[in-house]
Amino acid sequence: MSGLRWGGRYLMCPPQHFGVLYEINPWMHTEVAVDRDLARDQWDGLVATLRAAGATVEIIDHDPSVPDMVFTANAGIVNHRSGRDPQFVPSHFRHPERQGETEIFARWFAAHGYTVDRLPTDLDHEGAGDALPFGGGLLSGYRFRSDLRATTELGRLTEVPVRAIELVDERLYHVDITFCPLDDRRAIAAPMGWDAYGRKVVEALVPEPLWLEDEEALTFCANSVVVGSTVVMPTTPVRVGRILEGWGFDVVTCDVSEFLKAGGGCRCLTLALDVELASPPHGAPAPPS
Repeated sequence: MSGLRWGGRYLMCPPQHFGVLYEINPWMHTEVAVDRDLARDQWDGLVATLRAAGATVEIIDHDPSVPDMVFTANAGIVNHRSGRDPQFVPSHFRHPERQGETEIFARWFAAHGYTVDRLPTDLDHEGAGDALPFGGGLLSGYRFRSDLRATTELGRLTEVPVRAIELVDERLYHVDITFCPLDDRRAIAAPMGWDAYGRKVVEALVPEPLWLEDEEALTFCANSVVVGSTVVMPTTPVRVGRILEGWGFDVVTCDVSEFLKAGGGCRCLTLALDVELASPPHGAPAPPS
C-alpha cells in the first residue's frame, strides 16, 4: 500500500462560535440546537485522533461573524510548488452567510508565506470541499456550490488538470462528501452523487474504487481524512470498514455528530496544508512541506 503523498498537515478551526444559525444545505435546520460543549469535545477528539495517526494540526482562530468557518476544507486550494512559494487559491462562496470567510483565510495564508492567487470575482468555487487531488490533478465538483467555469480558472492558476464532475444530489452538495482519495490507486466513491458522465470520469480515473451503496454514502463515510494508513471516518458502515481493513488500512471512527447537523464530517473540518498538485513520480522524494 503506497499511501497518499499528502495528508500529514492540516489547518483546523476550533468551534468556539459554531452553530446552525441559517440553512444553506438540506442537513441544516435552525430549530436543531448545537451542543457547543459537545461540539468542542468532538473537535478536540478529532484533533487528537489525527495527531495520534501522525499528522500535524495548525490552528486558526474562529471569527465570531462566520459560524461555519470551522469547516476549513472550504477555505480554498493549497498547492506547494517546487522552487516557488506555496500557493493558496481562496474560495468564492456562493452563499452570503459564508462570504466573510474568504478574506480571513486569505490573510492567514498570506501571513504564513503563501502566494494568494484569486479566481475571478464572478465565479464561485468552494475550495477543497469541491476539489480533491487525484491522478496528477484535481477532481472538482460543480453545481450546488461551485461553478463549472471555475474549474477552468482553477486549472490555469494551479497549472494542473482539473476534471469537472456534476453533482446531482443536493444532500451530497460538495465533492468531498462523495469522494475520498486513499492512495494513488484507490478512493472511496459515491456514484449516487454524480451524473452519468461524472461516474465515467471517476471510473477512468480511479483504478480501484470502493463504490459506496446509496445508504452508505448518506452516512458521510466518504467525508473522511486519510493520514498514512489510517482512515478517520465520521461513521463506518460495516461493509466499508471490512473492505478498508482488507486493503491494509486502520479505520478509526471519530464522532462528529454535532457538525453533521450542519452537513459537515471529518474531511470538512480539515484543510490539508501539504498538498503538492504537481507531484513527482511515485518513488521520488517530495520536497519538504
